[in-house]
Amino acid sequence: MKKVIFACVHNAGRSQMAAAFFNAMADPTRAHAVSAGTQPGARVHPEVQAVMAEVGIDLSGARPQLLTEELAQGAQWLITMGCGDACPFVPGLRRGDWPLEDPKGKSLERVREIRDDVRSRVLDLLSQEKWR
Repeated sequence: MKKVIFACVHNAGRSQMAAAFFNAMADPTRAHAVSAGTQPGARVHPEVQAVMAEVGIDLSGARPQLLTEELAQGAQWLITMGCGDACPFVPGLRRGDWPLEDPKGKSLERVREIRDDVRSRVLDLLSQEKWR
């Protein structure tokens, strides 16, 4: 079983969307994802919850969490999400960075565009690694 960590600073938007899409589309016997942040927010952004609900993914129970050594144990990939110098570094993991705009406070139209970009990137990763 492969483990992917999607990380951003607050773990309240992009990384939550990525992990949710990944877990909805990946073969559950081959890979799963978690999301985390270096400075977790209090909750998932409401605009992110709204646009994910539009595509049938409920993030109402999702909670931002801190990226810790324990959480990173057993992971093979760390995908950071446009957090620049604040992005976490975990030694020994394959690394990717997706330069995605933070959806916090954006219009629903813009958050939908970010959501669709995240979904496309997740699909590419799943195909690349043959985890579908």
